[in-house]
Amino acid sequence: MPVSDVWVGERAGAHRTLERVQELHDAPLAPLTTFRLGGPANRLLTATTDDEVVAAVRDADRAGTPLLIIGGGSNLVIGDKGFDGTALRIATKGVMLDGNRLELAAGENWSDAVARTVEAGLAGIECLAGIPGSAGATPIQNVGAYGQEVATTLTEVVAYDRRAETVVTVPASECAFSYRHSRFKADPDRFVVLRVRFELEDAQGMSAPLRYAETARALGVEPGDRVPVDAARETVLALRAGKGMVLDPDDHDTWSAGSFFTNPILGDVEYEAFLDRVRDRLGPDTAPPAYPAGEGRTKTSAAWLIDKAGFTKGYGAGPARISTKHTLALTNRGEATTEDLLALAREVVAGVRDAFGVTLVNEPVTVGVTL
Repeated sequence: MPVSDVWVGERAGAHRTLERVQELHDAPLAPLTTFRLGGPANRLLTATTDDEVVAAVRDADRAGTPLLIIGGGSNLVIGDKGFDGTALRIATKGVMLDGNRLELAAGENWSDAVARTVEAGLAGIECLAGIPGSAGATPIQNVGAYGQEVATTLTEVVAYDRRAETVVTVPASECAFSYRHSRFKADPDRFVVLRVRFELEDAQGMSAPLRYAETARALGVEPGDRVPVDAARETVLALRAGKGMVLDPDDHDTWSAGSFFTNPILGDVEYEAFLDRVRDRLGPDTAPPAYPAGEGRTKTSAAWLIDKAGFTKGYGAGPARISTKHTLALTNRGEATTEDLLALAREVVAGVRDAFGVTLVNEPVTVGVTL
């Protein structure tokens, strides 16, 4: 794996604006993902400034080189053959907290940033504690957990627009946020996130109103109540750890992408057909989890579906198995390949579809493979 420095940039008149980034060839990508899976990239660049990111992306685009952007690697499944092109690891740093306004460079560790806002007594993202990955990925997926999501507090995304070849500022109103989705996810080859900006609430050290029943119950309060913001964060971390959702290199239950499948959202007709399947399989009095998801739409629980279809905690006999702590997490037990993981995912998808007529959708981004 040869290591070198490479100059990237563009010629402007008689001058050339250049940035030095680290370059590796035939570089393993598995260590850059929380699954610890996937083959190598032909070339791996690591950018530590916004200018380096922009220059590297622009150079790749102009050369017609396939480009893979890697942040924290917590939502990424890379095929065993790797990536035939240039992988760009965004390792930019920078945190600015001005009153209740927060700006994060894309490469900042998200969980550390949440902790910093809690220390400052600010509310709005405390229930997103412990989510692995980088800040730049949060608007792409509209990251959410325990009753909060990024869309609630995000104000702007600064990104490089690959189509226009310029840096743009996208206000939240133009991000098209929805459940685990955004315009950035809908058009993944257009924008590279450089910075994210949030406006949090100065609630005098108290949390935002708790929206998730499990969190409120663990804290001994009612949904809608506020608690000390640090208590909310610690409770969420404990809940996540109990489900194997906090990274621990010694715990194979955390060698995952967290929730592998999104919770299905069903239209009225689909939902009624789903209820019929539930009653036929589990009895007429069985009521699956159901949450309003907009007019004529109902969200149900992917974890419930997986469990009731027969895929219980710890399911699997090979090197890729369902977590022993949570049915939504598919895990690498240490010796798995990406194909092992995908075989398990396909088995779960087929089993849930056969049992309930619902097709699960994977949450992680796949590179070089499909379910």
